[in-house]
Amino acid sequence: MSNADEAPIRGGFEQVGQGSWSGWWKWAGNDPFEDGTGPFFVKRDERGIVTGFRPEAKNLNGHGIVHGGSLMTFADFSLFMVAASGGDEVFGVTVTMNCEFVSGAQAGDLLTARGECVRAGGSLVFARGTILRVAADGAEEPVLSFSGTIKRAKRTSH
Repeated sequence: MSNADEAPIRGGFEQVGQGSWSGWWKWAGNDPFEDGTGPFFVKRDERGIVTGFRPEAKNLNGHGIVHGGSLMTFADFSLFMVAASGGDEVFGVTVTMNCEFVSGAQAGDLLTARGECVRAGGSLVFARGTILRVAADGAEEPVLSFSGTIKRAKRTSH
């Protein structure tokens, strides 16, 4: 899937046509909690699947840094995108999610996540990854590491 006009994962994705996320893709499904926390984006580059998120003031905790729940929601989105790195959208529910907070993030920081699908079986998918803060010079610093298990489910209509 090297064509920039081709979705990074086969399934329900819409390409962003303008703004700072132009060229990235957004999942077109309905997830009110995720939509309220994000928006989150995905694309495929020379290194594989990468997800993106730029936290806003709504994502901060009482200490003025990005709330762990916001980071974990982005990690859960990224878990599904990494699990689908083979090309097809993964439908299911998260049954386990492990997260380790490595450093903090601020509103406005560019956060990306990369990872690997460890195993994709008929009913369970195992994946892991890292959320990274990307500096203006492209340097990456880990913010959160995650791993999880997805239980495949039939696609729902909502």
